[in-house]
Amino acid sequence: MTTVIAFILMFGVLVSIHEWGHLIFAKRAGMLVREFAIGFGPKILSFTKNETLYTIRLIPAGGYVRVAGDDPEIVELKPGHHIGLEFNKDGKVEKIIVNNKSKHPNARTIEVENVDLDHKLIIEGYEQDDEDTKLHFDVDRKAMFVVDERETQIAPFDRQFASKTVGQRAMQLFAGPMMNFILAIFIFLLIGLIQGIPVEQAQMGEIQPGSPAEEAGLQENDVITQIGDQSISTWEQFTDIVRANPEQELGLVISRDDVKQELTVVPAEVEGVNEKGDPIQIGQIGVLPAFDKNILGTLKFGFERTYETSKLIITNLVMLVTGQLSIDVLSGPVGIYDATDQVVQSGFSNFLMWTAMLSINLGIINLVPLPALDGGRLMFVLIEAVRGKPIAPEKEGVFHFVGFALLMLLMIVVTWNDIQRLFL
Repeated sequence: MTTVIAFILMFGVLVSIHEWGHLIFAKRAGMLVREFAIGFGPKILSFTKNETLYTIRLIPAGGYVRVAGDDPEIVELKPGHHIGLEFNKDGKVEKIIVNNKSKHPNARTIEVENVDLDHKLIIEGYEQDDEDTKLHFDVDRKAMFVVDERETQIAPFDRQFASKTVGQRAMQLFAGPMMNFILAIFIFLLIGLIQGIPVEQAQMGEIQPGSPAEEAGLQENDVITQIGDQSISTWEQFTDIVRANPEQELGLVISRDDVKQELTVVPAEVEGVNEKGDPIQIGQIGVLPAFDKNILGTLKFGFERTYETSKLIITNLVMLVTGQLSIDVLSGPVGIYDATDQVVQSGFSNFLMWTAMLSINLGIINLVPLPALDGGRLMFVLIEAVRGKPIAPEKEGVFHFVGFALLMLLMIVVTWNDIQRLFL
């Protein structure tokens, strides 16, 4: 149950902060945000606030912000349509009843001759019993379509995505991944404030009871200066040698209270993975690095860890694209849940670290120029900036539709691999 709660909270935070970035910059640019959704599929919970429908949906596989103009508008009125109109106190149309007009006895029914809800905001037409008198109606900017008794706000062109400048549209698309990087920096800063930041040298922190480190006589604050004939100056050098020598006797030279001592340790053999994600046996002695609490160091730590993690993820992504890594190393929601279960059991700090890494991963993946992702849409905006005119919406729509179908297929394959790994 702890893992389930942790996974739901983690998923909710990662997706919410991502979509919140899209939402904020859409509203700042004056776009009409129709829906802010966490998850996909059937709605579990929904409410409307400030023109936007907020929903939580059943399938925890992402989320979305639906901006007016992203998709074809819901209702398209044409000459010959019979509609009902209701008016506000200023005499402007505030409701356009498309069907079930009998449920709105106060609505004025007309046959449409001309309509412009993008620019002029007008409806012109005739009443059924007076086809000789052409009527003209001004439409309120926040008028509602009523279809099957469900109301949807109209979107004048200046409230639509396409009406905004290239910079505004690019920023709205980039804002989601940007918020994931900001979240990661914040989490790393929080970790630094809670537990401190790892010291650069190979200084011992907490020694796990019954571990090879305790059996060898290592104590907290011991500093490793040499292993065998190799001088040691950083924690990374120390751990690299330990990992590479499972069940091999290692001679250590340590500094304890400025006094040098010699110890011997035999790393236990445990299962790990190499850079390609393949399982291997590695050495482990059961010790954590020492931590130092320093405000300036913590600030540096937050940005450095975000940068280093980003660089590692991008490197692995390039290796995946070039075939150096197999698709089997990818994980979907099932694999992430399984990994989260293991991380939760190892402590709250590790869970925070895992959340930050996933946030960076979500930001980077969404910037990849793939169809239906932020990066794919951003690519079309940048192409427009270069060529001076947008690509035809029909062509862009086909690109995203086909790409989305392929991404769903990839998700199925990845999920199947995750399930197989659980039972191997």
